[in-house]
Amino acid sequence: MIVVGVMSGTSADGINVALVRISGARGRPRHTSIQLLGHAEYPYAQKVRDAILAAMNAEHARVADLARLNFLLGELYADAVLRTQRKFHRRAELIGCHGQTLYHQGTPAAYLGRKIAVTWQSGEGALLAARAGVPAVSDFRPADMAAGGKGAPLVPFLDFLLYRDNRLGRVVQNIGGIANLTAIPAGASAEDVFAFDTGPGNMLIDAVSERLFNRPYDLDGRIAAAGTVIENAATEILRMPFFRGRPPKTAGREEFGREFASQFIRRCARAGKADCVATATAITARSIASALRRFVLPRGRFNELIVSGGGAKNPVLMAMLSNELRPLGVSLRSTDEFGLPAEAKEAVAFALLAYETWHRRPSNVPTATGAKRAAVLGKISYP
Repeated sequence: MIVVGVMSGTSADGINVALVRISGARGRPRHTSIQLLGHAEYPYAQKVRDAILAAMNAEHARVADLARLNFLLGELYADAVLRTQRKFHRRAELIGCHGQTLYHQGTPAAYLGRKIAVTWQSGEGALLAARAGVPAVSDFRPADMAAGGKGAPLVPFLDFLLYRDNRLGRVVQNIGGIANLTAIPAGASAEDVFAFDTGPGNMLIDAVSERLFNRPYDLDGRIAAAGTVIENAATEILRMPFFRGRPPKTAGREEFGREFASQFIRRCARAGKADCVATATAITARSIASALRRFVLPRGRFNELIVSGGGAKNPVLMAMLSNELRPLGVSLRSTDEFGLPAEAKEAVAFALLAYETWHRRPSNVPTATGAKRAAVLGKISYP
């Protein structure tokens, strides 16, 4: 079956699309075969990105604008799917679309007399299915939350299938807007896998680069390379309760978005602008290493950290991370070495989750999300 996966992450920089051929014995996910047929990226127009970021950070948002954004994103996802199919001369039979996260609160909090956990991924699945002419699975997170989970991370299902090894313990680290890891012990079964968010990935680096240099991100880490890490600021940030909190845990713009970036910039005010970007980059690298040291390595021997996501393209961040890993005895690798481009992995993951949903099979990993049971994820829209 050819499935197209669609991903737009918390960085809100654009849409990633992956065309994937998936096959496997029914009820035997270990024997599922995944072949990437093609991958494409489509940046958001600046006005669209601005609207998304405004919706993510707004204390008060107009309901009409949120409704319009939901349908606009459905149109943009459909455009991206159709363009990708034309580009690679393939037609998908099913779509898996993560949607654009506008709000995610995985831990229950009081609201109108009840304690509830909530999430919201925008992008109308019915419109996507109608435009593309095939069924679309979307809104994956709520089913896991209904089963008592945090709704994230969901990519560990793919990580386990692709990277499990009988001899090597591996940690798969995605660095998108938020950074998250999946720990797969040597010879692991699905029940042995655990995963959680480690903290900001590119989100803080991007925000600081935009605010101080009017650039949407630090291309190739060039700004960070010109700066020096402000050690006291980095140390103070890494003492925050989030980094000390035990998994399972999730993060988003609610923790590391606009307000956090503003506080961070004020903390670095007396230093040079490039120093501020260098410090933001160091916080991402050090928070990943700290998560490994605190919560992963005490649970067994792990040999490799396999990196994916946009952060894998930042050589300064990768150099910092490599330096942090060296004392831990963990080697740094990229998903590219395993035949899957770092920027395509999450789109491939949601193609796989859609495939499982279409076959009425659960695809959350309860040990990663904290769910009480396995759950079939997503909602299916028909053309």
